[in-house]
Amino acid sequence: MTTTTGDARLNAPTRLRDGTEILDIDHYAPFLLNVVSSAWGRKTSAIYRRDFGLGLTDWRVISMLNIEPGITASRICDVVRLDKGAVSRSLKTLDDLGHLDSEQPSGDPRKRLWRLSEQGQLVHGRIMAVALGCEAELVSGITRDDLATTLRVLRTMLVNIDPK
Repeated sequence: MTTTTGDARLNAPTRLRDGTEILDIDHYAPFLLNVVSSAWGRKTSAIYRRDFGLGLTDWRVISMLNIEPGITASRICDVVRLDKGAVSRSLKTLDDLGHLDSEQPSGDPRKRLWRLSEQGQLVHGRIMAVALGCEAELVSGITRDDLATTLRVLRTMLVNIDPK
């Protein structure tokens, strides 16, 4: 079934079954994005927990602190699109483990600036090697041009739903 709405689709995200319109999950982008993300999260989280005692959220926070040292929890939430509670719990865990340093330039605890400690930098490097290996498996068999297109499309989708 081909769509006639004038958009860029080759195949409609729905099909008919016994006269009833149903989702065609092979062509419904939110389904595919969600299952890829869920499978990715399960796989990598299990590795990070087993090898480092940290979860996927912790890795996202650590990587943001490496990208932008001296940032606030709010900034991490904005970039990584995580809720404040998850980031706050992760920062506490990482701080308790000695992976973080922070400073509070004003009396407002919401303005605390976080960065990786020396130990946090070491952990980041170890997890990064694993994360890049997992990513290599994820994109294995995808041509360079297809990967570039996929990344461009994903960035466009993100802007479409969350134009920060």
